[in-house]
Amino acid sequence: MRTPICDLLGIDAPIFAFTHCRDVVVEVSKAGGFGVLGLVGFPPERIKEELDWIDARIGDKPYGIDIVIPQKYEGMDADMEPAQLEAMLQSMVPQGHRDFAARLLREHGTPEWPAGEPDMGLLGWTEATARPMLEEALRHPKVRLVANALGTPPQEVIDEIHASGRLVAALCGKVKQGIRHKEAGVDIVIAQGGEGGGHCGEIGSIVLWPQMVDALAPTPVLAAGGVGNGRQVAAALALGCAGVWTGSLWLTVTEADNEPAQKEDLLRATSEDTVRSRAWTGKPCRMIRNDWTEAWEQPENPKPLGMPLQGLVSADAIRRTHRYAGVADTQKVLFNPCGQVIGQIKQIESSKDVVYRLIDEYADAVGRLEALSSEA
Repeated sequence: MRTPICDLLGIDAPIFAFTHCRDVVVEVSKAGGFGVLGLVGFPPERIKEELDWIDARIGDKPYGIDIVIPQKYEGMDADMEPAQLEAMLQSMVPQGHRDFAARLLREHGTPEWPAGEPDMGLLGWTEATARPMLEEALRHPKVRLVANALGTPPQEVIDEIHASGRLVAALCGKVKQGIRHKEAGVDIVIAQGGEGGGHCGEIGSIVLWPQMVDALAPTPVLAAGGVGNGRQVAAALALGCAGVWTGSLWLTVTEADNEPAQKEDLLRATSEDTVRSRAWTGKPCRMIRNDWTEAWEQPENPKPLGMPLQGLVSADAIRRTHRYAGVADTQKVLFNPCGQVIGQIKQIESSKDVVYRLIDEYADAVGRLEALSSEA
């Protein structure tokens, strides 16, 4: 399953695993893939701890990190320090939105956040707050790739990453966005179809991927959205992609640090259970449909704010529901970003076994096609 991107990054298979769990990053990279740690929600000191931990266990394998600097967001033109920017943005959040979110958690029996523990605050979602994350990541030589999840990174960010000897990747869901990525100097474009988890567009993967490949050649394109087995990997490579970018696959693996109740919820989910909603971050994001997403859609209730204001509304809910996922009806208001491929995931596997399974299934799919060709 080798493609030129394997030589570019020094990996065995073009399987990229986006995750917020450091253990998954290590195990995927050691199995021959490429682990990518999502840094949104981590304070800079926690990022250092996470990356030091990975560095000590990953051997000579490379890995990547993912940040979020949106193309457009509230306060993007404000020239402020992160603390000042957050204070300004916090002041823009209507109290009614805060009260509504608090009521939803209270009605579902979600315990309060322990007194004295730090708040999440605005840990990402703007250039000012992503900058400290990037600065810490660039201190770690095994980090070979920096991905931006929303929009083309600012030019100075791209230049800084390149100057450090690393590669830049960026996600998008439209060809015109991919072209902007390429023109800005992005090295790898991740084409995410509408069935993908997290922030995504509306165009389906099998339509988007080949269009992006044709428009951006020779820039390598990774296929994201709807990749859960080796047959889907084979389809992505057949359409010209240089590899696959996966996320939902790693939510239920043995090493994932999600609570058991959350894993069970995901394993029960079908592809029909996901929805694109602005209820958590302010931008369309695919996740499991539940009481939280439904409540924000009702005409009599507050409407989601723009990014990052809605994230300031939901930050308390995210931390509380993930910590107390098994308490009362908390699962019904849990932030569960995942793609439609979640309907294929029905058992807990180790990260290593998932990588090996994808490779074996890919080989079977290619062998079947070769057999059909020889029969013809």
